[in-house]
Amino acid sequence: MGAGFSGFASPGDYSSRFKTGLGDIPESCAAAVLLNLSPPEICKFAKLNRAFRGAASADFVWHTKLPSNYRHLFQKLCGDDPDKFGKREIYARLCRPTSFEDGTKEAWLEKWKGGICLSIGSKALSITGIEDRRYWNHIPTEESRFHTVAYLQQIWWFEVNGEVEFQFPAGRYSLFFRLQLGRASKRLGRRVCNSEHVHGWDIKPVRFQLSNSDGQHATSQCYLDEPGNWNHYHVGDFVVESSKTSTKLKFSMTQIDCTHTKGGLCVDSVLICPSDFGQRWRKRL
Repeated sequence: MGAGFSGFASPGDYSSRFKTGLGDIPESCAAAVLLNLSPPEICKFAKLNRAFRGAASADFVWHTKLPSNYRHLFQKLCGDDPDKFGKREIYARLCRPTSFEDGTKEAWLEKWKGGICLSIGSKALSITGIEDRRYWNHIPTEESRFHTVAYLQQIWWFEVNGEVEFQFPAGRYSLFFRLQLGRASKRLGRRVCNSEHVHGWDIKPVRFQLSNSDGQHATSQCYLDEPGNWNHYHVGDFVVESSKTSTKLKFSMTQIDCTHTKGGLCVDSVLICPSDFGQRWRKRL
């Protein structure tokens, strides 16, 4: 009787023959998983197997990660026709910081959530007295993405203004000034900061202001501190309702109490980024 069943596999052989694993998952299912992940996570999952690798290249997956006005951003920053590239390549290129307007501004996508970030260098700002070398100097540095900062030695009337027009994707944004008290340099391979000219910032606070073309306004003020450290000083937030139109921004930083001088300040840039991304700096202030 036992011989009659000799042609059948044992239960153990049966289960091993039809056992499935992660490699058997359909590409459509892999894509459904990737839709819920961040771009860096998608790139990691693409290394798992062929199904995830194929899904990680799908346009419809990356389309959900791109900002709604990605076509305009790609044409402005990359100077190419987006129809010639896949969505993953568009995302990757937009994540690379790209300079424009004679190298005084840079823009890029924040890679985790795809929000646009914009940095405006000191040479694109209007700084009172910048032409007078008794007060200000542009000094080279490796600590700025623009490779130069505006350094204030001493002045009575401190005022920095700026404006920009940019087609931001809809959302909430924060604006920061990136500043440092003291002048950093390298000595024997080590970073040192010269605080010789730092004075006057603990007497009266610096006043920050922000306004946009939609009539939104924000103001803040604080004392500058922490010599030798770069800090992002939060000016305020603004909301962009439509991705189809440009937003005009005006911003400023002033300390115009002429009862005392102030000096020893490096002005690097202004940063505009999605508010949730900017939380990392706001908590430090």
